[in-house]
Amino acid sequence: MLLASRSFESVCVDRLKQILRQLSLFLTAITLYLPVSADVVKPALVEISVYTDERVEIEIRTSVEALLTEINGRFRNTTESPNAEAYDRFREMSADDLTVAFRSFHDRLLNGVQLAIDGKAVPLQIASVDIPPPGYTKVPRASVIYLEGHIPRDALALTWYYPLAFGDQAVRVRQVNEETNQWHWSAHQWIREDRPTDPFSLTEIFGQPSQIKVMNTYVEAGFFHIVPRGWDHMLFIMGIFLMTLKLKPLIWQATMFTLAHSITLTAGVFEWIRLPVAIVEPLIALSIAYVAIENLFLKHMSRFRLPVVFAFGLLHGLGFASMLTDFGLPEGAYIQALLWFNVGVEFGQLAVLFAGYFVLSIWFSRESTFRRWVTLPGSVIIGWIGVSWCYDRILYFWT
Repeated sequence: MLLASRSFESVCVDRLKQILRQLSLFLTAITLYLPVSADVVKPALVEISVYTDERVEIEIRTSVEALLTEINGRFRNTTESPNAEAYDRFREMSADDLTVAFRSFHDRLLNGVQLAIDGKAVPLQIASVDIPPPGYTKVPRASVIYLEGHIPRDALALTWYYPLAFGDQAVRVRQVNEETNQWHWSAHQWIREDRPTDPFSLTEIFGQPSQIKVMNTYVEAGFFHIVPRGWDHMLFIMGIFLMTLKLKPLIWQATMFTLAHSITLTAGVFEWIRLPVAIVEPLIALSIAYVAIENLFLKHMSRFRLPVVFAFGLLHGLGFASMLTDFGLPEGAYIQALLWFNVGVEFGQLAVLFAGYFVLSIWFSRESTFRRWVTLPGSVIIGWIGVSWCYDRILYFWT
């Protein structure tokens, strides 16, 4: 009897060691491929304001540290760059010290960018550089570089060039008549190649953009907000998927999530609902952790799962609304742009769901095998990331 008991204990210990080794491999892989503790490389946001008194002002919202260390869109996060240590040193500098360090880059910046009016380059100069305090150093510091110049009143169109060596960019143009208090934002252009923007019209200031233009711009923006940039939304969708390989529960959960985030996306964009980002972002991270932890304890979808997914979908919709508000909506085409953005988001979600379903269903056709080798270790990893992100966001927003 004693011998049998020891044999049973030995088998249990060996099995536990095997599970821990497999979990260690998963954690190592996720550490290598997900930007949990590194600064994510974000595109520059460029806003060009053209005034009827012939002034032009350009705001470039970007990471000064990334410019100084040549960390651009080639890297998913700063740790992938050979200049990661230099980036970290700049990231810890005070605003005044970094401003001084950035002066050496002024000439390179002015020689690299180009604003062209009807094909002719416009001389630009740096008006100022706004660098905030270092704050919480585990997240990127968003600085603003202000350029200025003059353009002729009879200009018809402009183009903007921002070298790919500086990073990807999203560009839009605002036309302003201060005398009549009229203004108009163009749609964004997302530039991921080393080329100038397509021409921005300066003549039909309040003209409606074409429906094709609105559709292409906002479907693309919605899709790319999920894949590849929306790691928090992707991980939540993956957490939903890991519950089961059965298609019906998966479709029900995806439907609840879609319905919920569509409601708050619309309400948030039209400012019917307002919640501070400092509350929304930590809760989104917490939602990731919750669905993952629930996967560990439940083998089948409970009757509370759909209401929970719906509630968390409402939170994610507010996150979508914040992004879309920053991106901007074309004057006179709010509804169309909102609908097409939502379509792009759905395409991104479906891409994640179907990629996971078809790839994993080939290798793990049995439910028990899928749970043992995918659901449990995958949910541990996603839950760990969700808790980590929630902690980081609380520190960032509340300290």
